[in-house]
Amino acid sequence: MVIAKEPVPGRVKTRLTPPYTPEEAAALAEAALADTLRAVLRAPARRRILVLDGRPGPWLPPGFTVLPQATGGLDLRIAAAFAACRGPALLVGMDTPQLTPALLAPATAPDAWPPGRAWLGPAADGGFWALGMAEPRPEAVVGVPMSRADTGAAQRARLRRLGLAVEELPTLRDVDTAADAARVAAEAPPGRFTALHAALRGAPAREEDSR
Repeated sequence: MVIAKEPVPGRVKTRLTPPYTPEEAAALAEAALADTLRAVLRAPARRRILVLDGRPGPWLPPGFTVLPQATGGLDLRIAAAFAACRGPALLVGMDTPQLTPALLAPATAPDAWPPGRAWLGPAADGGFWALGMAEPRPEAVVGVPMSRADTGAAQRARLRRLGLAVEELPTLRDVDTAADAARVAAEAPPGRFTALHAALRGAPAREEDSR
């Protein structure tokens, strides 16, 4: 699953403004989402779901089922997404254009989901960019404080209190600020996000790879 917000100016990536305009910030959000969706398409899965706040646009490739996000806080929206799943489920955010199938490989391998297994992808800001459970349990997320420096730690502790064995994916950086965008663009494989970031900065873009 990819949980995302429609990239509308003024509604997404507001911490990028300034230095970016709301339109530029939304374009960067769209590029990050498009790269994330492309990576998920290349990872092995029986079903791919976009859990969307808003309407799908031309950035959405074929191969995804679109489900509307539930109402309420982010914890409730994530919990509702897991409630819609049967069997092993892995959720990622839209803020990691550096995502690749290789980064997801530990959690998408055939032996990645024994009973009682959970996966957590820590974010550099203290949150998390990925969450997975072999048996989806919405109560594992409800009430976890979101968008804080201790969100990842709180989510990890909740999973362990429920008796789940937590395995971790690599730590990634979300694109929240202009400084984050610059670091992610420097580290990510070439894609829509790196090309747009370079164009907005007036720098030459790197050549697209075959992701």
